[in-house]
Amino acid sequence: MNRKPILGLAAMTAVGAIVLAGCSGGASNDDGEPSGEITVLTNRTDLVDTTFKEYAETFEEEYPGTTVKFEALTDYEGDTKIRLNSQDYGDVLLIPSSNVTKDQYANFFEPLGTVEEQSETYRFANEASFDGTVYGVSTFGSAMGYVFNRDVWTEAGITEPPATEEEYLDALEKIKATGSIPYYTNYKDGWPLATLEGNLGATQGPEVRSEMIETDDPWSEGNDQYNIDGLLFDTVAAGLSEPDPTTTNWEESKNLLASGEISSMVLGSWAVSQMQDAAEKAGESRDVIGFWPMPWKTDDGFTSVTASDKFLAISKHSDNKATAKAWIDWFTNESGFAASQGAISPVISDPAPDTLADFADLGVTYLELAPDPVGKEAVINDIANEAEIDLFGNTYRQKLIDVARGAADGDKESAFADLNERWAAARAAVAE
Repeated sequence: MNRKPILGLAAMTAVGAIVLAGCSGGASNDDGEPSGEITVLTNRTDLVDTTFKEYAETFEEEYPGTTVKFEALTDYEGDTKIRLNSQDYGDVLLIPSSNVTKDQYANFFEPLGTVEEQSETYRFANEASFDGTVYGVSTFGSAMGYVFNRDVWTEAGITEPPATEEEYLDALEKIKATGSIPYYTNYKDGWPLATLEGNLGATQGPEVRSEMIETDDPWSEGNDQYNIDGLLFDTVAAGLSEPDPTTTNWEESKNLLASGEISSMVLGSWAVSQMQDAAEKAGESRDVIGFWPMPWKTDDGFTSVTASDKFLAISKHSDNKATAKAWIDWFTNESGFAASQGAISPVISDPAPDTLADFADLGVTYLELAPDPVGKEAVINDIANEAEIDLFGNTYRQKLIDVARGAADGDKESAFADLNERWAAARAAVAE
């Protein structure tokens, strides 16, 4: 199993938030030199016996007397949800994307510095912060867009990225005529649908979350939420996605894209290297995999929202915080992990990855979301929870797909009206 990324934005929400664990921490050697053993929880089951093992050996050579052990969790979100209710969740861990809201960070994780301090060196510091304090360091970042099979799109006569939804859907129609499935939803695994929310801000701009807090109808034309879910709905409704979404398979989707059986998937740029690996394994050139920005071009050109993948944090209850901190510093600054994933490094001074070469050629503008207003960091979570809309999950988008393909009652207008009504009612309830 390869990484199942949820962009750092997802860490801002928690439908069904976990019960808070006690706030007292264990003994700590955080004032001493790195020594002794630490346990690192990870979702990268595919790397613990290879790349991460090599990282640990290198780290242990640099810090004699230390030992790094990994605990790979197949169901990372589910397992950590349970373990965070105890004090047993390792020394270093990835901040869960769907189980912890930002206002809960201090209950579970060690503070790493202020946003101002961390932002001098690292990207995405805002995303892992609350009330000006940072609790996590990005593993790497991604830019949003869609991966596609360049040969299939070229065969269909498409050599430039569509600038509008209309052009995009027209392109998918042409691709369908080649025999390739134009778009793959990854409905069954679900989590790729959650990553669509990473496009929030693409047209509304960096203050979009604040604007969502203040509006009753985010699923209305002109809003990012309408664009994101409307594009998905229209694609499925037009018969431009896989025939049976209940049978999709994430791992197999890489091979399908590499072979041209499917032609595109909306994902973060983290996915490019994985798709290129699949193409190479199939005997194809890595260049067959391309990455283009979303079809919402403005007078200023294309914009891609960037955000972090998971964040590394130190357990508040770790007995070895000095070694835990040293590991995070080494992993971030020296391991080369971000580069190995073809992703955006969290270190500001590092160069852009080759996987974004298409974006460089197109002059795509990168955008990071602004932090939520002080005192309102958890409001969007509260509204989403009250409305029972998992903005950064997959359930409500699976329901949208069901409506779009005729497997559930309704249409786009009624589905979006329902979402707006629930959002408006939740806003009113949260404000009381």
